[in-house]
Amino acid sequence: MNRLIAAVVRRRRARGAAQRRPLKACRLLKAIFNPAADDGLIRSNPCRIKGAGQERSPERPVLTVREVYVLADAVGGRYRALVLLVVFGSLRRGGRAALRRSDINIQVRTVQIFGPLSEQRGGGSAFGPPKSNAGRRVVAIPGVIIADIASHVVDCAAPRDDGLVSTSPEGAPLRRSNFSRRVWRPALPRGRAADDPSPGS
Repeated sequence: MNRLIAAVVRRRRARGAAQRRPLKACRLLKAIFNPAADDGLIRSNPCRIKGAGQERSPERPVLTVREVYVLADAVGGRYRALVLLVVFGSLRRGGRAALRRSDINIQVRTVQIFGPLSEQRGGGSAFGPPKSNAGRRVVAIPGVIIADIASHVVDCAAPRDDGLVSTSPEGAPLRRSNFSRRVWRPALPRGRAADDPSPGS
Protein backbone atom coordinates (compact mmCIF):
# COMPACT_ATOMS: atom_id res chain seq x y z
CA MET A 1 0.00 0.00 0.00
CA ASN A 2 2.82 2.37 0.84
CA ARG A 3 4.26 1.81 -2.64
CA LEU A 4 0.88 2.48 -4.22
CA ILE A 5 0.43 5.78 -2.35
CA ALA A 6 4.00 6.83 -3.14
CA ALA A 7 3.40 6.02 -6.81
CA VAL A 8 0.30 8.24 -6.87
CA VAL A 9 2.22 11.12 -5.31
CA ARG A 10 5.11 10.68 -7.80
CA ARG A 11 2.69 10.58 -10.74
CA ARG A 12 1.03 13.81 -9.67
CA ARG A 13 4.41 15.46 -9.18
CA ALA A 14 5.49 14.37 -12.65
CA ARG A 15 2.37 15.99 -14.12
CA GLY A 16 2.96 19.14 -12.11
CA ALA A 17 -0.30 18.64 -10.24
CA ALA A 18 -1.05 20.41 -6.99
CA GLN A 19 0.47 18.65 -4.01
CA ARG A 20 -1.94 19.58 -1.25
CA ARG A 21 -4.64 16.98 -1.92
CA PRO A 22 -2.42 13.85 -2.05
CA LEU A 23 -0.37 14.99 0.94
CA LYS A 24 -3.51 15.57 2.98
CA ALA A 25 -4.75 12.14 1.94
CA CYS A 26 -1.44 10.60 3.11
CA ARG A 27 -1.69 12.30 6.49
CA LEU A 28 -5.29 11.15 6.89
CA LEU A 29 -4.43 7.54 6.03
CA LYS A 30 -1.49 7.60 8.41
CA ALA A 31 -3.71 8.88 11.21
CA ILE A 32 -6.25 6.13 10.49
CA PHE A 33 -3.65 3.37 10.57
CA ASN A 34 -1.81 4.62 13.69
CA PRO A 35 -4.29 3.21 16.25
CA ALA A 36 -4.33 -0.15 14.45
CA ALA A 37 -0.55 -0.30 14.60
CA ASP A 38 -0.51 0.78 18.27
CA ASP A 39 -3.02 -1.95 19.16
CA GLY A 40 -1.04 -4.62 17.30
CA LEU A 41 -3.77 -5.23 14.74
CA ILE A 42 -1.25 -4.58 11.95
CA ARG A 43 2.52 -5.01 12.00
CA SER A 44 3.28 -1.37 11.16
CA ASN A 45 1.69 1.67 9.64
CA PRO A 46 1.78 1.11 5.84
CA CYS A 47 1.43 4.80 5.08
CA ARG A 48 4.97 6.10 5.46
CA ILE A 49 6.16 8.41 2.71
CA LYS A 50 9.16 10.63 3.19
CA GLY A 51 8.12 14.26 3.14
CA ALA A 52 4.37 13.54 3.18
CA GLY A 53 4.01 15.18 6.58
CA GLN A 54 5.28 18.50 5.24
CA GLU A 55 3.11 20.75 3.14
CA ARG A 56 4.42 23.90 1.52
CA SER A 57 1.44 25.96 0.39
CA PRO A 58 2.17 28.95 -1.82
CA GLU A 59 1.84 32.24 0.02
CA ARG A 60 -1.40 34.02 -0.74
CA PRO A 61 -1.03 37.44 -2.34
CA VAL A 62 -1.92 40.33 -0.04
CA LEU A 63 -3.40 43.61 -1.24
CA THR A 64 -1.74 46.87 -0.32
CA VAL A 65 -3.79 49.47 1.56
CA ARG A 66 -4.08 51.49 -1.64
CA GLU A 67 -5.32 48.44 -3.56
CA VAL A 68 -7.95 47.75 -0.88
CA TYR A 69 -9.31 51.27 -1.24
CA VAL A 70 -9.28 51.04 -5.05
CA LEU A 71 -11.26 47.80 -4.84
CA ALA A 72 -13.67 49.21 -2.24
CA ASP A 73 -14.26 52.26 -4.44
CA ALA A 74 -14.90 49.98 -7.43
CA VAL A 75 -17.48 48.04 -5.40
CA GLY A 76 -18.94 51.35 -4.26
CA GLY A 77 -22.44 52.09 -3.03
CA ARG A 78 -23.84 50.21 -0.07
CA TYR A 79 -21.03 47.63 -0.05
CA ARG A 80 -17.94 49.87 -0.02
CA ALA A 81 -17.80 50.11 3.78
CA LEU A 82 -18.34 46.36 4.13
CA VAL A 83 -15.30 45.62 1.99
CA LEU A 84 -13.21 47.92 4.19
CA LEU A 85 -14.54 46.32 7.37
CA VAL A 86 -13.99 42.77 6.11
CA VAL A 87 -10.41 43.46 5.05
CA PHE A 88 -9.20 45.68 7.89
CA GLY A 89 -11.18 43.74 10.52
CA SER A 90 -10.25 40.27 9.18
CA LEU A 91 -13.87 39.13 9.22
CA ARG A 92 -15.04 35.89 7.69
CA ARG A 93 -18.06 35.78 5.39
CA GLY A 94 -20.38 34.20 7.95
CA GLY A 95 -19.33 36.62 10.68
CA ARG A 96 -19.82 39.61 8.41
CA ALA A 97 -23.23 38.34 7.31
CA ALA A 98 -24.36 37.92 10.94
CA LEU A 99 -23.45 41.44 12.08
CA ARG A 100 -26.31 43.42 13.60
CA ARG A 101 -26.50 47.09 14.50
CA SER A 102 -26.06 46.27 18.19
CA ASP A 103 -22.79 44.42 17.42
CA ILE A 104 -21.09 47.62 16.25
CA ASN A 105 -20.00 50.19 18.81
CA ILE A 106 -19.00 53.32 16.96
CA GLN A 107 -17.96 55.19 20.13
CA VAL A 108 -15.33 52.64 21.21
CA ARG A 109 -14.70 51.46 17.61
CA THR A 110 -15.34 47.76 18.07
CA VAL A 111 -17.30 44.98 16.40
CA GLN A 112 -18.61 42.05 18.45
CA ILE A 113 -18.57 38.72 16.56
CA PHE A 114 -20.92 36.08 17.99
CA GLY A 115 -21.14 33.51 15.20
CA PRO A 116 -22.00 33.05 11.52
CA LEU A 117 -25.16 33.58 9.56
CA SER A 118 -25.25 30.58 7.23
CA GLU A 119 -27.22 30.19 4.02
CA GLN A 120 -29.62 27.25 4.10
CA ARG A 121 -30.39 24.82 1.31
CA GLY A 122 -33.60 25.78 -0.38
CA GLY A 123 -33.26 29.42 0.69
CA GLY A 124 -33.23 31.38 3.89
CA SER A 125 -30.51 31.93 6.48
CA ALA A 126 -29.91 30.82 10.06
CA PHE A 127 -27.68 32.03 12.88
CA GLY A 128 -25.34 29.36 14.15
CA PRO A 129 -22.59 28.84 16.70
CA PRO A 130 -19.00 29.63 15.72
CA LYS A 131 -16.79 26.77 14.54
CA SER A 132 -14.46 27.39 17.48
CA ASN A 133 -14.14 29.63 20.52
CA ALA A 134 -12.01 31.94 18.40
CA GLY A 135 -15.13 32.63 16.34
CA ARG A 136 -16.53 34.66 19.26
CA ARG A 137 -14.43 37.76 19.62
CA VAL A 138 -14.24 41.54 19.68
CA VAL A 139 -12.61 43.19 16.66
CA ALA A 140 -11.20 46.72 16.73
CA ILE A 141 -12.30 49.00 13.88
CA PRO A 142 -9.38 51.07 12.54
CA GLY A 143 -9.94 54.78 13.01
CA VAL A 144 -9.44 55.48 9.30
CA ILE A 145 -12.62 53.56 8.37
CA ILE A 146 -14.87 54.35 11.37
CA ALA A 147 -16.65 57.16 9.52
CA ASP A 148 -17.38 54.81 6.60
CA ILE A 149 -18.80 52.18 8.96
CA ALA A 150 -20.90 54.72 10.87
CA SER A 151 -22.40 56.06 7.63
CA HIS A 152 -23.12 52.54 6.40
CA VAL A 153 -24.96 51.62 9.61
CA VAL A 154 -27.12 54.76 9.36
CA ASP A 155 -27.83 54.53 5.63
CA CYS A 156 -27.83 50.81 4.78
CA ALA A 157 -28.35 48.59 7.83
CA ALA A 158 -31.78 47.14 8.56
CA PRO A 159 -33.75 49.06 11.22
CA ARG A 160 -33.76 48.33 14.99
CA ASP A 161 -30.85 47.13 17.12
CA ASP A 162 -31.14 43.57 15.79
CA GLY A 163 -31.18 44.73 12.16
CA LEU A 164 -28.56 43.15 9.91
CA VAL A 165 -25.70 45.38 8.81
CA SER A 166 -25.04 43.43 5.60
CA THR A 167 -28.22 43.36 3.48
CA SER A 168 -29.44 43.52 -0.08
CA PRO A 169 -31.03 46.76 -1.36
CA GLU A 170 -34.38 45.19 -0.42
CA GLY A 171 -33.21 44.65 3.18
CA ALA A 172 -32.83 40.86 2.93
CA PRO A 173 -29.74 38.96 4.16
CA LEU A 174 -26.96 39.36 1.59
CA ARG A 175 -26.49 36.06 -0.24
CA ARG A 176 -22.96 35.15 -1.30
CA SER A 177 -23.90 34.12 -4.85
CA ASN A 178 -25.77 37.35 -5.53
CA PHE A 179 -23.01 39.50 -4.07
CA SER A 180 -20.29 37.69 -6.03
CA ARG A 181 -22.16 37.81 -9.34
CA ARG A 182 -23.66 41.28 -9.19
CA VAL A 183 -21.18 43.26 -7.12
CA TRP A 184 -17.82 41.59 -6.48
CA ARG A 185 -16.86 40.16 -9.86
CA PRO A 186 -17.79 43.28 -11.89
CA ALA A 187 -15.57 45.35 -9.56
CA LEU A 188 -12.47 43.21 -10.14
CA PRO A 189 -9.84 44.27 -12.67
CA ARG A 190 -10.53 42.66 -16.04
CA GLY A 191 -9.14 39.14 -16.33
CA ARG A 192 -8.56 38.73 -12.61
CA ALA A 193 -10.51 36.20 -10.53
CA ALA A 194 -10.88 36.41 -6.79
CA ASP A 195 -13.23 35.18 -4.10
CA ASP A 196 -15.51 37.28 -1.98
CA PRO A 197 -13.07 39.12 0.38
CA SER A 198 -14.50 37.31 3.40
CA PRO A 199 -13.53 33.67 2.83
CA GLY A 200 -15.03 30.94 4.75
CA SER A 201 -17.99 31.04 7.14
